[in-house]
Amino acid sequence: MLFPARYARYVFSFVMSIYMVTIMTFVITIVNTGMSDGFAGRWWQAFYIAWPIAFVLILIGAPRLQVLATKLIKKAPQTEPESK
Repeated sequence: MLFPARYARYVFSFVMSIYMVTIMTFVITIVNTGMSDGFAGRWWQAFYIAWPIAFVLILIGAPRLQVLATKLIKKAPQTEPESK
């Protein structure tokens, strides 16, 4: 392992924000400006503005959203074990 378990929340937030922001800024930059000259620069500008925001939002919001998602999931009814 590269990081101690106590850093799990930060590692998750970092990885998730990189993943999300890379894809989202790429798609939005293509939709808004196309794949023309200067695309990489426009994409990079969108990325470096969006990434710190996404990182903080995930860091703060992920634990609360996980609790909310758990509450929204319908639990399967427990079945009685069959007696022989």
